[in-house]
Amino acid sequence: MRRVATLFSALTLATLSWTAGTAAHAATPAPAPAHPAPSAQGTSVSTEGQRAAVRFWTAERLRTAKDVTTLPAARTAKLADPATTTGERVSVPPLPGPTAPVSAPSTRATSPTAWTGGGLISTTAGKVFFQNASGGTFACSATVANSDNKSVVLTAGHCTVDAATGTGYRNWVFIPGYNNGNRPYGTFAARRLFWDAQYVSTRGNANWDYAFAVMNTLNGRTLADTVGAQGIAFNSQTGRHVHSFGYGGSAAEGNGERLNHCEGNEFADAGRPGSTMWGIDCVQTGGSSGGGFLADFSGGAGYLIGNISVSAGTNEYHPTLGNEALGLYQRAGAA
Repeated sequence: MRRVATLFSALTLATLSWTAGTAAHAATPAPAPAHPAPSAQGTSVSTEGQRAAVRFWTAERLRTAKDVTTLPAARTAKLADPATTTGERVSVPPLPGPTAPVSAPSTRATSPTAWTGGGLISTTAGKVFFQNASGGTFACSATVANSDNKSVVLTAGHCTVDAATGTGYRNWVFIPGYNNGNRPYGTFAARRLFWDAQYVSTRGNANWDYAFAVMNTLNGRTLADTVGAQGIAFNSQTGRHVHSFGYGGSAAEGNGERLNHCEGNEFADAGRPGSTMWGIDCVQTGGSSGGGFLADFSGGAGYLIGNISVSAGTNEYHPTLGNEALGLYQRAGAA
């Protein structure tokens, strides 16, 4: 059984007001938002730091890293009418991977289910490992997002930075296609991490709990050239049928050693005043934080519309990707 840990301080939780929370396409440049977000924060990693991160993550450290939990919500969400989406809708198509297996039928998942469908998601979803300022080692999930530099992954803000202090995590790596300790496409080290400043200034408000990491090349190839990339959409329609993917740490989910799948019809989070999050009636456990929510999902490919962030009862929720997230993504894609 893997260990599970929550990286949020008591101050963070109190402030949150939660009780404890395709055809092949080249990367399409996303048009600049009308009001580029000035709220990007992040950290950069030296070349030597990137090499050290890859060396740091031995098989034993992968095995003993604690699974980061999602944030528990104060109340179970109730059905609500879809909120009006503001901002221009912007989407970037998926980029097929050169070795992605053909997708096969997979069980409809109203509870976390092992993903057996193959396809692009089997190479673009993966595990994140990192170390905090105290030296603890942790695990989250992430997904490759198509971008100009073909090097970006989407994950959760709480998998990149301590919201209570604003300190970014270190020794940050992404292992696409992770399975039972295997690294079929290698270990990619982060060279830049980007999170929304509002996530830190609010001490972890989950509305801003998204982040982008820019990964270094491996053997002279970018991440997306190696494994492909999912599409990504901003200011997209809500209330649709969506799918989520992550590496939950419970025994029923394979103790964080396999990719799991949930799906369902989105509903708005009615459990917290001011929430702009959307969720489904299926919940993955610790370690799934940062895993992708995808719409228009077919044959293993789709469009990222958010990441696993908050859990409440049998529901899990994602922040919406609006203009602020678009500005952050553009900065990551240009890094």
